Amino acid sequence: MEKYNHIIIGSGIAALQLATHLNKSSKVLIITKSKLNESNSYRAQGGIAAAIGDLDHPTFHYKDTLKAGCFFQNENAVMELAQNGPRIIKSLNGNGLLFDEDDSGDFSLGMEGAHSQNRILHCGGDATGKHIMNHLFSEIPPQIAIVENEFVFELILNSDRNKCIGIKSMDENGEVHHYFGQNIILAVGGVGGLFSYTSNEKSIAGDGIALAYRAGAEIVDMEFIQFHPTLLFVDGETRGLISEAVRGAGARLVTAPGVYLMDGKHTLGDLAPRHIVAKEIFNRRASGVDVFLDISMIPDFEKKFPTVSKICLENGVALESGLLPVAPGCHFLMGGISVNEVGETSVNGLYAIGETASTGIHGANRLASNSLLEGLYFGEKLATYLNKLNVSNEFISINEEGVLNRDQLFIPNKKEIKEKMMSHAGIIRTNLELVEIEGWLTQFSVQDNALDKYSKEQIQVLFMVQCAKLIVNGALLREESRGGHIRADFPSESQCWQEVHIVQSKNGIEMRRRTNERHQVEVHA
Repeated sequence: MEKYNHIIIGSGIAALQLATHLNKSSKVLIITKSKLNESNSYRAQGGIAAAIGDLDHPTFHYKDTLKAGCFFQNENAVMELAQNGPRIIKSLNGNGLLFDEDDSGDFSLGMEGAHSQNRILHCGGDATGKHIMNHLFSEIPPQIAIVENEFVFELILNSDRNKCIGIKSMDENGEVHHYFGQNIILAVGGVGGLFSYTSNEKSIAGDGIALAYRAGAEIVDMEFIQFHPTLLFVDGETRGLISEAVRGAGARLVTAPGVYLMDGKHTLGDLAPRHIVAKEIFNRRASGVDVFLDISMIPDFEKKFPTVSKICLENGVALESGLLPVAPGCHFLMGGISVNEVGETSVNGLYAIGETASTGIHGANRLASNSLLEGLYFGEKLATYLNKLNVSNEFISINEEGVLNRDQLFIPNKKEIKEKMMSHAGIIRTNLELVEIEGWLTQFSVQDNALDKYSKEQIQVLFMVQCAKLIVNGALLREESRGGHIRADFPSESQCWQEVHIVQSKNGIEMRRRTNERHQVEVHA
C-alpha cells in the first residue's frame, strides 16, 4: 500500500504548477489516465492573458472578465486573478520561459474577443500551451512520482465517509491499484469528450466531476459550457481548434467572400464574446449555410500560426484559398466542482483546481485566454495552502483485488452519448430536447458503488452518463439564456436568475443564492 502526502490526479497546467510549488520534502504522486502531455493545456493555442502592457491595468482585465462572464462571478476571485497576472508572467519569464516579442524587444501582446486591451501573451506563435507545459515539465522535482496510463475510477473515503484518503486506479491490463494520501487533488480538465464536436483532448470527458460527485462533493453550474466558435470543420467533423488569436490578427467570419457574418450582430464584430459568435455560426450552419474564416488579409499566416497551419494541411484545407471552414464545438466548462478560495471541495481532504473546479472566475462565460492564467494562479495558491497544513496520517487498509472478472452492464456507447449531447444539450437548447435526453439518460444507472467489477471502458461510459445528467439537470432548471447557456425557449437573461447557482450533490439539487439563501427543489437523479 503506497502512501503520499499529496496525490494529484491529472497532468495539465494547474496540476504541474501545483506540483512544482509544493514543499520539496513532500511525497507527491502525479497520476494520469493517458500520457503526461496529453492534456488541453498542452494543446492550448491562444495564449495567456495578463495586464502587463504600459496602457493596461488589472482593473481593466477584471472588468473585461466580469463582462464576458455576464457578471456571474465571484468578484473578489476575479480581482485576485487579474492582480496576480503580471506577477505570474514575470515569474515564468524570470525562470526561463520565453514569450514572443515584438520588433522592439517587448512582449508581443495580442488581442482576443471581449478584451478591451492588447494583453494576450504567446509562446511560439500559437503553441503557448505546449511551451508553458514543457517549461513546467522541466521544473518537476525528481522525487515526484509520475504514473501514466492509469485511470482513476474511485475516490477512497475513510470508514466514516467524511474524508477522502486515497484513490483506486485501473491500469491498461485491468489491474486495480490503490494509492493513499493526506490530500487528494483533482485536476483532470473539463467535459469536452461528452460532445461530438470539441476542441478538447479526446480522453477528457468529465472524469473529475463524476469522481467528486460520487464521493459526495457539491457540483455547481454545469449548464455553463463554452462552445468555441471556430473549430476546423471538414467532412462533417471538427478536426482541431482555430485559435481566437487568428480573429485577433484580423481574420473575418464570412458565409461567402465579402459577406461578413458578424456585421451588425455585436459592437465588437468578429471579436464579440464567444457565446455570441458561436450562436451566430451555429444558427447559420443550421440553416444550411457554410461558414468560413477568411484569413486572406493576414500576411505570413504559416509563420504566425504554425499549429493552425499544420492542422489545416493535415486535413486537406489549402491555406492559399484564404477560407477555412469552421463550426463551433465544446471548448470549456465554466461550472464544475464547487470549491472555496484555495480549492477545497465540500469533502474533507479533497481539492480541485483547473477546469475541473468552479472557482468563481469564469461566471457564465470564460474570457478568452484566462484559463491558463487561472490554472497557474490556483495551482500556486493551493500549493501555498497545503505547504502550511499540519496533516495527520489517517489511512485505511484495503486489499488489492488484482484482475477481476468483469460484469455485463446496460450502458450506451460513447458515440451515442456524444451525438445526443451535441444535438440535445449543445449550443442552443430547448425544453423539449432537454426533457428528451433526460429521459434517455435516466434508463442508465450510475449509482452502483462497486465499480471494481466493471472494465475501464464501462466505467468511463458510466462517468460520461453521470456528467451528462448533471449538465442536463442544470440546463433544464435554468430557464433563461446567460453566457454559454442558451435556451431558445428562454432567449433573454432573467433578473431572478442573476445570483442563483444550481448546486448538485448526492443529497439533491439546490438553487443557491450568493446571499446563502437556499431553496430545495426536486431531485433529477
